[in-house]
Amino acid sequence: MTSKDAVSADTQPHTTRRNYWIFFLISLVIFILMLIFMNQWFWVSMPFMLTFLVMALGYM
Repeated sequence: MTSKDAVSADTQPHTTRRNYWIFFLISLVIFILMLIFMNQWFWVSMPFMLTFLVMALGYM
C-alpha cells in the first residue's frame, strides 16, 4: 500500500459541511452562554467554536 492509497478520500469518514455549520452554531450558543454567565471561562469554548467555523468554511 502506498502512502497515496493510505490517505485517499474514499477511506476517510465523510462529514458534510452542513454538520460543521450545526456544530459551529451549537458552539456559538455555548460560547455566548458562557460569556454571559461564566465570563471568566468563555475562552474554554472559543477553540471549538473557531475550529468548527474554519471547517465549515472549508479551509481545513
